[in-house]
Formats: sequence, C-alpha cells, structure tokens
Amino acid sequence: MSKVIDEAVIALNEKMGGAGFDGTAKFVIEDEGAIMIDGDGARAGDEEADVTLTASTETFKAILDGEQNPTAAFMTGQLTVDGDMGKAMALSGVLG
Repeated sequence: MSKVIDEAVIALNEKMGGAGFDGTAKFVIEDEGAIMIDGDGARAGDEEADVTLTASTETFKAILDGEQNPTAAFMTGQLTVDGDMGKAMALSGVLG
C-alpha cells in the first residue's frame, strides 16, 4: 500500500470522527490506489461501490485539507464521479 493511501485513510477517519457513511464509496487516487468508505469508516481497498470518485493526489489532498471544495473540483473536471450522485453529495457532507 502506498504511503499516500495510508495517510489518507488515517486523515479520513479523523475527519469523519466516527460518523458512518450510508452506502459505499470508493475514492481512487490516481497512481496511488483506492480507499473504501462505508459505515465502518475509511480503509484501503478496491471493491465495488455505490459511487466512485477519482482525482489526482494533489486534488484529493486539497479536498481533504479543506482547500478545495469537492463540488468545485467536480465542476472543473479535477474530480470525476461515477455512480450514485446522491451518495457523492452525502459523502461531501460527511467530509465537509
């Protein structure tokens, strides 16, 4: 597993503060790997999900650090979403 993925899993779990996510989401970080988010929190993994979000390492870090709005990243093509848009919006709320 990459260091970026390991650090991201820790940061996501801290950011979520134990709040579960209703459904499954996969965050693909280009050239690094994937993170699964579900009712148990975040973990490294690459399984089927209700929604898959894909971004570069830089975009993902900016979203996680609160420097980049996920919706703005999507609208400018820095973040792609495949699957249930409602789940993507719910995830944005959990991470915000």
